[in-house]
Amino acid sequence: MPEVTNPDLSPSEEPILRIEHLVVRYGSRGRGGTTVIDDVSFDLSAGETLSLVGESGSGKTTIGRAILGLAPVTEGRVTFRGETVSNISRARRRRIAHDIQVVFQDPYSSLNPSMTVESILVEPLLAAGETGGLARVHRLLDAVGLPSDSGRRYPREFSGGQRQRIAIARALALDPAVIICDEPTSALDVTTQARVLTLLQDLQRERGVAYLFISHDLGVVHEVSDRIAVLNHGGIVEIGKAHDVATNPQHPYTRKLQMAAPVADPQRQRERRAKRIALAASTAPAPGAPRRDS
Repeated sequence: MPEVTNPDLSPSEEPILRIEHLVVRYGSRGRGGTTVIDDVSFDLSAGETLSLVGESGSGKTTIGRAILGLAPVTEGRVTFRGETVSNISRARRRRIAHDIQVVFQDPYSSLNPSMTVESILVEPLLAAGETGGLARVHRLLDAVGLPSDSGRRYPREFSGGQRQRIAIARALALDPAVIICDEPTSALDVTTQARVLTLLQDLQRERGVAYLFISHDLGVVHEVSDRIAVLNHGGIVEIGKAHDVATNPQHPYTRKLQMAAPVADPQRQRERRAKRIALAASTAPAPGAPRRDS
């Protein structure tokens, strides 16, 4: 099994989030059903960005959902600051919502179209019993680079990149320690992607928030990650420092992801395509292998 701990973590410093031998299985009870996540372990340190990378069906989104309590944990456990947060009651889940938030892939579908931006950002504050809502909304809009009068407008009045900034502002409303970023740039054009990624990095430096970044694109996460974990068929096949995994991958599946990233040179692109076809054949699942969720 690949090394799962943070190599830059001092012995006296505990990870803020830890996933231990996580198994997510749907269907029949016991050992039957479909295993989506199979014995996954890793940790996340305060202020760190760990990216989970894999193609559609690898299980990366299911891991994020299990951490958030949106998917059942069949075996293993998720701990936050040493406290088990997997399969906990709804009341306990609400109490840790301050600390673990999420930014979803599609900013439009994750924002209520009938609510103004101000209402969207005030809602989590009211649910948590926080005060000073409007003043905090203005500070959040400023933090994500939107004008203060944006609060009076509706999500449909913004571009895709602006809507994702609103979603990030909502995730930051309760000053969380961890934000799960589930493909937050995949629905955006390349230029807007870069702006959103820069914003996330700036906010991390200012606030010390840790990111669990979920993506299918090894090239996108290379520059924003401290470490990268590569997921294939529900299990981690490689994990390590971002530069090492992205530029010198050790596992055939990671090399396949690396070569899937487009390059400007047509000749290199053709060479990569030939290698990718060969690698795809060597890493294909066995006939009859169960299909896994993303």
